[in-house]
Amino acid sequence: MRATRLGVAVALLGCAIAGCGGGVDAREDAAARAAARFEASLRAPDAARGCAALAPGTLDELERSAEQPCAKALPEAQVPLSTGVRHVDVYGRQARVVTDRDTLFLSSFPDGWKITAAGCTPRPEKPYQCQIKGS
Repeated sequence: MRATRLGVAVALLGCAIAGCGGGVDAREDAAARAAARFEASLRAPDAARGCAALAPGTLDELERSAEQPCAKALPEAQVPLSTGVRHVDVYGRQARVVTDRDTLFLSSFPDGWKITAAGCTPRPEKPYQCQIKGS
């Protein structure tokens, strides 16, 4: 009985550390959908939907660095528009979504996945270079 409780406790702790809230496939799908919605909003005439998809720190950083509201700054950021998701990696509450033309980073919030960085290009032996990122 004691071994069973210990096993359950270890499993629950592992799940908490890994950010379980559904299986990995479900979290990957949710992150991919959030990234696709964000990129679809960049094609729309109303940038407010894209702004709502940004994580709070990313939204603040975009507006601060552009010195204008997100609705004006986001279209000017010229994030590459993709046509499909190639790969999704989820690590706990963080995700990386690689599309055919962009790499986006997301974080899980109580109301869903939010974009923390977009327009990201990999650089050998260095962090990604991103057009939109949080502070």
